Amino acid sequence: MKKLFLAMVAAMFAANVNAQGTAITANKAGDNWYVGVNAGVATPMQKWGDYGFMKGVAPKIGVRLGKNLTTVFGLALDVDAWMLSKTDSKSMMGTKTFFNGIDVDLMGTFNLMNLFGGYKGEPRPFEIIALLGGGWSHRPGSACYDHYTRNGLNAKFAFDLALNLGQEKAWQLYLEPAVVFGCKTWGYTGANAMTMVEPVRGKLDSRNGLFQLSVGFNYKFLNSNGTHNFKIAELRDQAEIDGLNAKINELRADVNSKDGQIAANAREIADLKAKLAACEARPVQTIVEEKKENILQPMVIFRQGKSTIDAAQYASIEMVAKYMRNHKDANVIVRGFASPEGNAELNQKLSEKRAEAVKNALIKRYKISKDRITTQGLGATDKISEENDFNRVAMFIDTTTK
Repeated sequence: MKKLFLAMVAAMFAANVNAQGTAITANKAGDNWYVGVNAGVATPMQKWGDYGFMKGVAPKIGVRLGKNLTTVFGLALDVDAWMLSKTDSKSMMGTKTFFNGIDVDLMGTFNLMNLFGGYKGEPRPFEIIALLGGGWSHRPGSACYDHYTRNGLNAKFAFDLALNLGQEKAWQLYLEPAVVFGCKTWGYTGANAMTMVEPVRGKLDSRNGLFQLSVGFNYKFLNSNGTHNFKIAELRDQAEIDGLNAKINELRADVNSKDGQIAANAREIADLKAKLAACEARPVQTIVEEKKENILQPMVIFRQGKSTIDAAQYASIEMVAKYMRNHKDANVIVRGFASPEGNAELNQKLSEKRAEAVKNALIKRYKISKDRITTQGLGATDKISEENDFNRVAMFIDTTTK
C-alpha cells in the first residue's frame, strides 16, 4: 500500500507540471465539481472456492462525487455497493443482506488526453481518464468465510472511456472497466474476537480481487467562468505588453505637446486682447479725405504677414454686424491696410486679402448681405498708429447716404 501511495503522489506531481502548459481561468473552490451515478457487474479475478471469473457475477451500483483540480488531475469519491447475490457457496460474496458488500474509495483522476495532447479550451468529444486510489471495504458475513463480517483496506484501478455530450459539454457518459484488490481483512465473531482471514495476508493479490464493468454518467456543475469546464485565459505575451506601453507613452507625449501648443495659443490670444484693449482705449485717428466719412470704431487687427482672422478679433466684426442689423439701410466699406515693412506690391495684395477675409466673415458667419459690403485694399500705411502692430488692420466705413 505504501508503494501505491508513492506512485499516486508521483503521478499527481507529473500531471500538475504538465497542466501548467495551459493557462486557465482561476479554479475557485466551488468550480469544476461534478456528480454521477453508475451501474454494472462484478466478478472475482480468480477462482475462490466453488466460484471464479464470470461465476457468481454480482450486479453493482455506485455514486461518484468529484472535482477537477486542473485540466489533467482531479479527485473523486466513489461509493460502490454489490447486491442481490444468493447465499449459497456458488454465488460471489453471498450473504443474507440486500447489499453483499460496500466499498468507499478516494480516487485520483488523470485525463490522459489532456496530459499528452494539451487542453484546447473545452473537453474533447472522446476522452480516456485513468483512476487510481483506495479506501475501505465492508463485507457482511458470507458463505465462503463462515459468515464472518469482514472489513479492510482496498486498492482500485480503473479507466473511463468517456463521451462528453451537449453543446456545453456538461454531461459525460462513460464505460469503466476496473479492478479492486483487497488487503488485510478481519472477521468478527460474536465476542468481538479478531481473526485474520486467509488466504492472502495484507497483499494486493488477484486471489482477493474483483473485476468490474460499469456504465455511468456525470453532470458537471456550472462554474464561475460561465461554462461547465475549464476556460483558457486570454493572456498577452511580454512583447505585446511592451508594444502597448510604448504606444501609451507615445500618446502621452503627443498630449503633452498639444497641451504646450494650446498654452502658447492662449498666451497669444491674451496678448492680442491686451493690444486690442489698448487700441480701443486710444482716441480714434481717422484718415482725412476730401469727403468726410463715418468711420466705425471697431477695427480688426492682423498678425504680421497674415490675412487670417484670429479668434479674439471676431468680437470687433460682431459689433459691426450688430450695427448693420440695427441699421437696415447701412452699407459698409471694409478697408484693409498693411504695415510699411516689406515689399509694396506684397503689402497691397495683403491689404486686399485682409479686407476680403473680413467681408467673408460678415457674410458667412453673421449672415450680412454681400450687397451691403464692399472692400478696398489700400496697401501699406503708417498713418493709423505710431506702432506698426496697429497699422495691420481692417477698418469699417459707413457709406450710408443721409
